[in-house]
Amino acid sequence: MTAEPTPGYVALMSAVSEEEFMRSVIGIAEARGWLAYHTHDSRRSQRGFPDLTLVRGSRLVFAELKTVTGKLSTAQRHWLAALRDTAAEVYVWRPLDMRIVEETLS
Repeated sequence: MTAEPTPGYVALMSAVSEEEFMRSVIGIAEARGWLAYHTHDSRRSQRGFPDLTLVRGSRLVFAELKTVTGKLSTAQRHWLAALRDTAAEVYVWRPLDMRIVEETLS
């Protein structure tokens, strides 16, 4: 059974920016042998494509990263739904999901 996060932990994670969270996720992934790709300037890329593409062995992960209160756009929901119809793993992760991120990438 997973314990509910404490109010202090929620407040701390609420202060984490998406960029800070991304650096943490990429660091975890690379430390565990994943290749990580992120489009740094998405202005000329397809709208809504997930923030991270991660590959290790036969596993392919697409992850959209959001702040604690961040919302998915229509384009992001469209991409995530389409990708879920494939064999890839598809996630929306927030700073409060750090334990799930670590488990998924272990």
